[in-house]
Amino acid sequence: MKHVKSLALCLLALALVLALAGCGGGSRPTGIRAAETPADDVAEYQPRWRSHTVDSTQYRKVFLAGTIDMGRSADWQAALVARFRKKVIAESDDKEEEDVNIDADYIVDEKAKTATLTARGIAKAEQYFEIENLSDPENSTIAHHINQAIKAHGTMKRDIDYVIKDGQVVIVDEFTGRLMFGRRYSDGLHQAIEAKEHVEVARESKTLATITFQNYFRLYGKLSGMTGTALTEEEEFGTIYNLDIIEIPTNRPIARIDDPDVVYKTEAAKYRAVIEQVKKCHAKGQPVLVGTVSIEKNEKLSYLLSREGIKHNLLNAKNHEKEAEIVAQAGKLGAVTVATNMAGRGTDIMLGGNAEYMAKNDLRKAGLSDELIAEATGYAETDNQEILDARDMFAKALEKHREEISGEADKVREAGGLFIIGTERHDSRRIDNQLRGRAGRQGDPGETRFYLSLEDDLLRLFGGERITNLMERFNLDEDTPIENKTLSKAIENAQTSVESRNFQYRKSTLEYDDVMNKQREIIYGQRKQVLDGMDIKPTILNMLRSSIESQVAFAFGEHDKTDDEHRADALKSCEGTYFPRGAVAGSSLAGLSAEDLTERFYAAAESYYEAKENAVTSPIMRELERVVLLRVVDEYWMDHIDAMSELRQAIRLQSYGNNKPIDVYKQESLTMFEDMIAAIQGDTVRRIFSARVKTEGEVKRERVADGIVASTSGDGTVKKQPRKVQKIGRNDPCPCGSGKKYKQCCGR
Repeated sequence: MKHVKSLALCLLALALVLALAGCGGGSRPTGIRAAETPADDVAEYQPRWRSHTVDSTQYRKVFLAGTIDMGRSADWQAALVARFRKKVIAESDDKEEEDVNIDADYIVDEKAKTATLTARGIAKAEQYFEIENLSDPENSTIAHHINQAIKAHGTMKRDIDYVIKDGQVVIVDEFTGRLMFGRRYSDGLHQAIEAKEHVEVARESKTLATITFQNYFRLYGKLSGMTGTALTEEEEFGTIYNLDIIEIPTNRPIARIDDPDVVYKTEAAKYRAVIEQVKKCHAKGQPVLVGTVSIEKNEKLSYLLSREGIKHNLLNAKNHEKEAEIVAQAGKLGAVTVATNMAGRGTDIMLGGNAEYMAKNDLRKAGLSDELIAEATGYAETDNQEILDARDMFAKALEKHREEISGEADKVREAGGLFIIGTERHDSRRIDNQLRGRAGRQGDPGETRFYLSLEDDLLRLFGGERITNLMERFNLDEDTPIENKTLSKAIENAQTSVESRNFQYRKSTLEYDDVMNKQREIIYGQRKQVLDGMDIKPTILNMLRSSIESQVAFAFGEHDKTDDEHRADALKSCEGTYFPRGAVAGSSLAGLSAEDLTERFYAAAESYYEAKENAVTSPIMRELERVVLLRVVDEYWMDHIDAMSELRQAIRLQSYGNNKPIDVYKQESLTMFEDMIAAIQGDTVRRIFSARVKTEGEVKRERVADGIVASTSGDGTVKKQPRKVQKIGRNDPCPCGSGKKYKQCCGR
């Protein structure tokens, strides 16, 4: 019987290897995880952070009128998505999205982390907004906001992608596990998440500058660095940055034992095995570091350990301020630490404890400031007696704690060193290697093992369903693990496939950003010249000529007809904007060509410009030119960034027409950039010519608020006039401009 069971395990391991080997191919598993029941109608949706219900009719009207911002639209986002039913699958199928009979309004693709409306969902959205076709260009803003709303509800997970801290949505870094304060998701996604989590919805910020990390790093003439996980990113370093990777051997031979992965049928069985391993290590005093991929799993495991009565330290992004203290004690005899991948980066866990941290802690208890402690642990030459005394105090404390932990460190080594338990494989091998690298440092002993389950995302998305069927076929219980070195290698191959796919995404992003980067260099190069004080009068005059040429060309039409009617149209479009009315007589334009007409108008405009400069002085005119040009450039550039982002989202559809999206993107972006430059030139000239600069003598003091109206009586005393206040009815529109009734807004 034992031999039969062993054979079954081998066959199961082989099946899993084969399944994982094809993870990067074209297989499309379509197993449904769950379908959420739609909530009540949108009119009954009531966010907890607001005291009013969402009036669907009101929101529909103001949104279609283009008067609602992203923050206000968050209400209807949450309300609309609450009506939708979602279907979660491993990898989406285009045919499935187009199936009108599918029992879902949007499909969540777990591999690509996308959410896509189905035909039924599109029909429901069109009905809700009372529009004929959601795909029409005039409905692009509505479609964008709907897509962000379903993405927030379908793909963004709390305590994995973000946390709620102090009433705000804070992003969690995927690789470091740390909170990214001040960072926000773009394109309205952050607002959609805020609506989903019922926190205050902030206004969408306007982006003035954007650049990918790849192009940011390539701004430097020379790049170099040192990391223990560079080999896993060798292809990307070589392709994007032209960097070679050199592997440097460790200072001392690695004595760490890396055990093969063990795979369980269910997540519950995996956690039971992890608990048993922790108990075994804890019994002999071996310190344990348990690594998790998310805060959610981190807190779940902490609960299970507490239920078993195992004392431990918990480290995640929610209590990151205790990171130094927790990590410093993670190597002590019998210590158990449960941490996200925060503990896998930039930390050195000392066996027996960290004497240096203990010494610094003694200095803090003695009342020394952090600045003085930093000086006490430094080596800079100084004659400051306070710093010298602090250094002496630190040296004594360090020596004391080294003696204390030396014996404990030997006991930890005898117990096997630090034991690393990984509860799930990360998509990136680099993160797993960083976690393993916490043990066995500087030649110390150590041991690592990853505990996996078929319900883990990596295995579930890359062949888990097939393996589950095989497990059921062999009738293996969930507490029987699969352990095989070949299996561990296959899992690493699956990670390699995922890394390659992510690299292709980043490479594609870089290709698109390269197009934007050329435009960015032009805009910011010229902008810098203006900020540095360059005389831009010749530039303004060139803009003036180009603007007049455009107006004349537009008046004459594409056939360049030069009859008197078109000449009159050209004069009408230019006078009053570039030169005063009457400065150019219409009778003097007879028989002039487009070129001659442009020269005539330009001469009049230049003369008017010179007269304006003489009136306000040259320094003031130069400053006006700079201020106006910078403001116009910033306004149009911000709009251009948004337009380019929308273009990039839509351009991928060109692949259905056998067109390469990046090529179409280059062509369309060039046209958009040229249009932006023309708009900047025209608007800059118009604003400068229309600007009225007050001289010092013209400055007048103006009353900006009415004072108390008073009158005098016959005896000379001041008689106050009663204030007349118009009473607002409860059903009248609220004067704050919210669009709601007074009784439902400020009158509550």
